[in-house]
Amino acid sequence: MRPDERSIKLREYCESDPLEEKLADRLYAAGQRALERTRHGIKATGVVGIISVPGATVEILPKIDGKEEAVRKALVHMLAVASNLRVADNDLASITTQRSDLLELLIGLFANRLLVAVRRGLPRRYVGQEEDLPRLRGSLNVIRQFTLLAHRPDQLACRFDELSEDTPLNRVFKAAVSRLTGVARSARNARVLAELAARLEFVGVSAAPLKEPVRLDRTNTAYHDLYRMAKLFLSGDWQSTAAGKSLGFSLLFSMHALFESFVGRCLRRAVVAPWRATLQSKRYSALWVWDQKREERQNLFQLKPDIVVETPAGTTPARTVVLDTKWKKLKPEDRTFGVSEADVYQILNYGQAYEAEQLVLLYPWRLGLEEGIHGSWRVRGAKRHLHIATVNVGDPSKVGGALHTLVNAVTEYSAERLPQHLADAA
Repeated sequence: MRPDERSIKLREYCESDPLEEKLADRLYAAGQRALERTRHGIKATGVVGIISVPGATVEILPKIDGKEEAVRKALVHMLAVASNLRVADNDLASITTQRSDLLELLIGLFANRLLVAVRRGLPRRYVGQEEDLPRLRGSLNVIRQFTLLAHRPDQLACRFDELSEDTPLNRVFKAAVSRLTGVARSARNARVLAELAARLEFVGVSAAPLKEPVRLDRTNTAYHDLYRMAKLFLSGDWQSTAAGKSLGFSLLFSMHALFESFVGRCLRRAVVAPWRATLQSKRYSALWVWDQKREERQNLFQLKPDIVVETPAGTTPARTVVLDTKWKKLKPEDRTFGVSEADVYQILNYGQAYEAEQLVLLYPWRLGLEEGIHGSWRVRGAKRHLHIATVNVGDPSKVGGALHTLVNAVTEYSAERLPQHLADAA
């Protein structure tokens, strides 16, 4: 980090210490969807990540119990799983030993892995070339030869294919390296990015890297994860001056969406046949009307639960569990644990549509709460139960196992196991 640069660390929904008005304005402008402008500074909302402007960097971490290094490691793990990235354990282990913020860690993770890959050779492809040469190479361009080159018997109009490094995939990598070079602050990351820039020297510059027609196949398997990481950086909010210098960079993630995606992918990996997990199922809608012109049914207001876990059709007994994730704080002292009425109504609608026997509202675990099933209710007028459960994302490597245990527990649940005061409650 540069000596004159200010490092500001926040947790979700927390306010910064007093800041200079101009600096607070710059940070707010760079990440206005993630920050609130307060009287004396800025305040984080439900978004985590990095906002960097000249003179300051804000790192926003989730409200997970634990030391800062452990929370940062957990966040990187969650981002990797949610983005379908494979991150080795030694990559994550190194994070806890580095004194750096989230942005530098992610840049280092990407740049070092890309450098290892390109040192083995950049992915290349055959590109059609046309060139006038003294000897025939490939095939002859007859029309050009007997028109434009009719007076040049010493030149042959050649058409041939040549292996080129200027591919859509490499152009995406070059754009990501160029972008990160302007925001990296550690000397180590700067050196790695400089070497990458040199190795990508003969790759063209893309005007729209996120629209490049990249094809991921068996010939470039080693670059699949790196491509997803590059897109992650390129999709960040980026501003530049006419001179090309960065005014701000942000890499931000909604914790609500991140928690949902992370839990969904972990559960999908954890379920065992004959069970199957579907994310954001669109099978049913709340309403439908008959379209007389098209003579077909039109569905309205799709019901899309976060996760539906079920046995395949024909399996006996057929069972369905609907889970909805909520990145909210439970209140263990409250009779209803502080669960929102709107959240209950929503998951009851899901249960009705999907004919689910078990419903789960899943929250992040915090100190003072039980892990797993925290409370259960019987749904009035239906043979189904609603469970309030928690999962500890502070230790992401164990989340898959915890979710597998949770699904097994709720599928074996019965009304007889409920305490009487809960079984009689509406």
